[in-house]
Amino acid sequence: MTLMNKREREILTGYIDGTSGEAEQNEAISIMAAGAGNRNLKRMLEEDWNVFAKGEGDPEVDLSPLLDTIHHQIRLKEYDEVRKPAIRFMALNTRIAAAIMIPLLAGAGFLLFHDKTGNDGILSTASIYAPAGSRVSFLLPDGTEGMLNSGSTLAYSMPFTKNRSVALTGEAWFEVAPDQKHPFTVNAGNLDLTVLGTAFNVSAYQEENYTEVVLERGKVLVRCGHYKEGVVMNPSERLVYENGKVTRSSTDPSRYSSWTTGKLVFRGDVMSEVARRIERWYNVKVELMDKDLEKYSFRATFEDDSLEEVLKFLGMTSPIRYEITPRYLAEDSTYTRSIVKIYLK
Repeated sequence: MTLMNKREREILTGYIDGTSGEAEQNEAISIMAAGAGNRNLKRMLEEDWNVFAKGEGDPEVDLSPLLDTIHHQIRLKEYDEVRKPAIRFMALNTRIAAAIMIPLLAGAGFLLFHDKTGNDGILSTASIYAPAGSRVSFLLPDGTEGMLNSGSTLAYSMPFTKNRSVALTGEAWFEVAPDQKHPFTVNAGNLDLTVLGTAFNVSAYQEENYTEVVLERGKVLVRCGHYKEGVVMNPSERLVYENGKVTRSSTDPSRYSSWTTGKLVFRGDVMSEVARRIERWYNVKVELMDKDLEKYSFRATFEDDSLEEVLKFLGMTSPIRYEITPRYLAEDSTYTRSIVKIYLK
């Protein structure tokens, strides 16, 4: 395999560090624009990420302010079509930048632009990606705020204010900016949601066989399957679409949006649901080693707790034990996920 040349590496490093000039910035953007098919570029960033991942004693870094800054720049670019669009990273450690850019090169993109239109290079589509084990806040050009949960992607077209439509894979919470003339629409799996101004949570992970909407306030019109006229949801209501059927129930919305405030909450959840959410929260693989584990349910709230602290608590409230297999460097130079095996005592 031909390695990335030294100049390309220097160009990208300068761009990430914020030390490059305008010409170098444009060249870096060109390199990244073709990054989805550039295995050498991806490998370079993976190397930096692996160093970051196994670093000891490094403080945890909240990337949300960086993402908010980038989105602010996007909104400014939308109203400034004379200048060529460019994404300028704030000066930051290269290892942290790799954590942002690797998902971009993997195809989904932490912040990925594509489908350029016109000679001025205005970018028409953007995708925001929350890597596994992370939660990412976002600010859309119309003022709509929200947060993406682990392993989720949000895509939207630009200019956004004329067509307030987004496509969600995974889970997100939205605080929609009111605009009577331009309804906000969300495509989430088999559901299409239409809102004017409201707050709600949507879960539509591809690996699950259901899609869920929980309305905090306002009103949402949900269209799905043969429900062509749609279902109007009211505040504190939960709607689940599964196997072509719609189920509605009253609920406490905070139970489903607590993840946005950094809380992992279980409210009588069975073990399979607990395992699924632990997997996403900590980016690990959980294996349930006994089918009778499903007989147990859990109620707990965790905030800033480590994986082992959560598992220890579960072991104190039920007859279970666990084993953790640490992550390791695989033959393809990537790190595996840690594996958690849960047994009945």
